[in-house]
Amino acid sequence: MEKLVIHGGNRLFGEVEISGAKNAAVAIIPATLLAQDVCRLENIPNISDVSCMVKILSQMGAEVKYINKHTIEINTKSVNSYIVPHEMTRQLRASYYLIGALLGRYNRAKVALPGGCNFGVRPMDLHIRGFELLGANAVVENAMINATADHLTGSPIYMDKVSVGATINIMLAAVKARGLTIIENAAKEPHIVDLANFLNAMGADVRGAGTDVIKIHGVQSLHGCTYSIIPDQIEAGTYMVAAAASGGDVIVKNVIPKHLESITAKMIECGVEITEYDDAVRVKSNGEFKRCNLKTMPHPGFPTDMQPQMAVLLSIAKGTSVVSEGVWDNRFKYLDQLIRMGANVQVDGTIAVIQGVPELTGAPVRADDLRAGAAMIIAGLAASGITEIEDIIYIDRGYEDYVEKLRNLGADIYRKEIKENNVGFNAG
Repeated sequence: MEKLVIHGGNRLFGEVEISGAKNAAVAIIPATLLAQDVCRLENIPNISDVSCMVKILSQMGAEVKYINKHTIEINTKSVNSYIVPHEMTRQLRASYYLIGALLGRYNRAKVALPGGCNFGVRPMDLHIRGFELLGANAVVENAMINATADHLTGSPIYMDKVSVGATINIMLAAVKARGLTIIENAAKEPHIVDLANFLNAMGADVRGAGTDVIKIHGVQSLHGCTYSIIPDQIEAGTYMVAAAASGGDVIVKNVIPKHLESITAKMIECGVEITEYDDAVRVKSNGEFKRCNLKTMPHPGFPTDMQPQMAVLLSIAKGTSVVSEGVWDNRFKYLDQLIRMGANVQVDGTIAVIQGVPELTGAPVRADDLRAGAAMIIAGLAASGITEIEDIIYIDRGYEDYVEKLRNLGADIYRKEIKENNVGFNAG
């Protein structure tokens, strides 16, 4: 096991290149099952979540060839199983996309309930209801979701709650269903648009992605294609906040500025100077920030996956900020770690009140989940003294080469092996 060691107080300067979007990649890789052909995926992020998903497909019989670090070819012709056991899904939340993809390919799927980050109840009810409206019988048995159908038939599907995961899963199941599927109150995130574009590149007929109504005309078959995945808006936002919190001046490259609008708007409100270019943004900060209120919402609102990172910035802003979590019920666990570093925070349910402090102080902390881990890195960069972060396996799930990227910007950060007899700390 490893931990991160950060010597804080260095301002970040320079340029950083953003990798492909994690949330798009982990949906597009399972979607290759629908083609029964060769798909070449470019701009794939080199992260553990992607490695896990690729490994699952390989174990199912797919032939995977790495062209280079960020390009893979997946041939799913030889996949001959619709069963994905727990040993293959326990480390990956996005493994549930295999249900929709296998249901679309075989009219049946048996997939173990997924693992991944734990920051609240994330039920499968909306997914199951969508599969049932398409004509499948879906039940949970022995921690496995078992979905079967004679054939899938297009149907109107109204989402009681906006759900990225359920929207994607229903899209995957519906592209080869007979007739027309209409998903209303659909999620609108950029990675849903990216998945739709990929499916269409394989011969699907998906329209309206990026709006709250997605229409899918089922097709009989799909074919292979070459496709490049969009840049990761959350990785970009994370480096933007890191640059600001450190009082730095950083150009964040390979981004789609429109995907960052809600993040950019809040950072400007906090007093950060941001300049947009065609495929880059420049973040310039003097390290002094103004308070602001923040509420996470489905896209195009402020993303829940950027809430912990922004909370760090607000913890050193002048005045009192209020952060409302409008997506997950339990995403404030990481604030206990931030308080260890001197932050002044009070939590009441899904609302956190943050009173800015002059500075944070380095401390031993842990990554409670992927984005919480990113927040701890930002806190360590902005703090005085030394911060040590344990449980960094969560951070590795979603950020490619983050230690190297931060070091290239001037951060004093490195990995350190944890000795087996090191019991760590109690951060309860």
